[in-house]
Amino acid sequence: MAATRIEIRSDGSIKVEGDFELVDQNGNAFGLNGRTRIALCRCGHSENKPFCDGAHRKCGFQSTIVAFDLPPVPTTPATKA
Repeated sequence: MAATRIEIRSDGSIKVEGDFELVDQNGNAFGLNGRTRIALCRCGHSENKPFCDGAHRKCGFQSTIVAFDLPPVPTTPATKA
């Protein structure tokens, strides 16, 4: 198992657990105060973004998630000099 596990929950949050660092767009780390498990908002209605506060239950958020394989990474053609 990987050091970090990310679980996308149907009709709910993104659960992150393990050894991880959460940073904003400027690279500033969120102070997690020793937490090794957090839930991130997917519905956009949390009052505590980016963290989940359970608002998805009240707003009727629905999103069924089933794992799938991504297509291969496209190769970039060599540029001509």
